Amino acid sequence: MLSGLSWPQLAALLVAGVLLDLLLGEPRRWHPLVGFGKLAHAIERRLNRGRLRFARGLVAWGLAVLPPALLAWLALDRAGLWLHAVLLYACIGLRSLREHAMPIVDALRAGDLARARQCTAWIVSRDTQHAQEADLAKAGSESLLENGNDAVFGTLFWFLVAGGAGAVLFRLANTLDAMWGYRNERFDLFGRAAARIDDALNYLPARLTALSYVLLAGSARARAWRCWRTQAPAWSSPNAGPVMASGAGALGVSLGGAAVYDGQVEQRPPLGAGPAATAADIERAWRLVLHTTLLWLGLACAMAFMLLIRGPHA
Repeated sequence: MLSGLSWPQLAALLVAGVLLDLLLGEPRRWHPLVGFGKLAHAIERRLNRGRLRFARGLVAWGLAVLPPALLAWLALDRAGLWLHAVLLYACIGLRSLREHAMPIVDALRAGDLARARQCTAWIVSRDTQHAQEADLAKAGSESLLENGNDAVFGTLFWFLVAGGAGAVLFRLANTLDAMWGYRNERFDLFGRAAARIDDALNYLPARLTALSYVLLAGSARARAWRCWRTQAPAWSSPNAGPVMASGAGALGVSLGGAAVYDGQVEQRPPLGAGPAATAADIERAWRLVLHTTLLWLGLACAMAFMLLIRGPHA
């Protein structure tokens, strides 16, 4: 392990970090990712200009991500094991996914479309001003499935690979992709390095997430697998495609399709199979993310238990 921790130690710290997130949620003040976002914005304003935008974007990525990741690694070398769990808690966003998605469900069930549009706008980049119930349910379900990988499973994967420093590195790189990884005039060249690095770091976690969605689909496993294999290649993101296609197939709903961005209707490839999403499907998507988290924790603990039984010389 790159972290220098044994698998039993990693499993115990993994569980501790997830429990901290479920019990405490996001810090209400001084959230580290908010501070990082401000730092990244300041770096982008200074470097995203002139010529050699791609090279400048690569330098900007290094200036934003590497110092905090190195600082985390140095701190872990001097602190106790507890810091690994604290760093995982600071990076993971399982409880926040529910806290942002369930208000959409509540608003839709209450028939408060204006409130549902506002709540959805907080978690997606598409326009929601004129969105109808089906559009909002689709947006909420898609966000949960995709961000289950970005905010939870990718972080857990890199924590298992490299401990708390790995979680920090991944989460900051993923945050930069969310800030800079747009194909528009401002970020197309400057943000390309951030997007490509995030694609590389997310490649294995995304496919493990998609596989987990398939395994947890019950009688819909074949459908989830078929959606993954046939629909994901058409999606623009190499990692979001497998995650969202398998998740939509597992839920038995139709996602993708038309969405409005910057006032323009974008026709995206279809995802999943079945009826259009409803408020209940947002809740089902949250449960799928939660159950996948429990699956990963269970597998990590089972591996740790097997190694403990076999002993240090096995």
